[in-house]
Amino acid sequence: MFNVILFGPPGSGKGTQSDKLVEKYGLVHLSTGNLLRQEITDKTPLGLEAQNFMDKGRLVPDSVVIGMVDSFFDKHKAAKGFLFDGFPRTVAQAIALDELVVKKNTEIATVLALEVTEDELVRRLLHRGKTSGRSDDNNEEVIRKRFSVYMEETSPVANYYNAKEKFFTIKGEGDLDNIFHLLCAEVDLRMQKS
Repeated sequence: MFNVILFGPPGSGKGTQSDKLVEKYGLVHLSTGNLLRQEITDKTPLGLEAQNFMDKGRLVPDSVVIGMVDSFFDKHKAAKGFLFDGFPRTVAQAIALDELVVKKNTEIATVLALEVTEDELVRRLLHRGKTSGRSDDNNEEVIRKRFSVYMEETSPVANYYNAKEKFFTIKGEGDLDNIFHLLCAEVDLRMQKS
């Protein structure tokens, strides 16, 4: 099983590149946001627990999120591997994920981070805001705050995986196909080594 984590701030192209990587390598896409919404819709015990926290305006605890990831793994036992989209976001989540994948007799093979300048992200998100109607993409101040929070949250995670020699940055600006080829080159290299 080959597992990839794809990082990138809002507007970095993570969603676009995730879809392409999933298609090329036959991976199962694991977005914790989508997973959380599905568990709530399905009214699973973990979904109901998560809804309870959200209804009180609280963050869903890592233990609940990891429980959902564990359940997702069990539903996809025949998977060639998983592409984690923007998860884990904290070192505690990274440690919990590493513990979980060991229990599943696998590991995180590589962590790829799309690097995009703050000004480029602002430009992209303001453009997306005009076409998507997303209110959080219409305000430059809000966008810059989101970027700041992303950098604060994920820097320790980057350091965690960098210490394990699994963290690699990819230039996320330019032609979409070129960015995809850079990501594929890293994935292919890691697959050869695993």
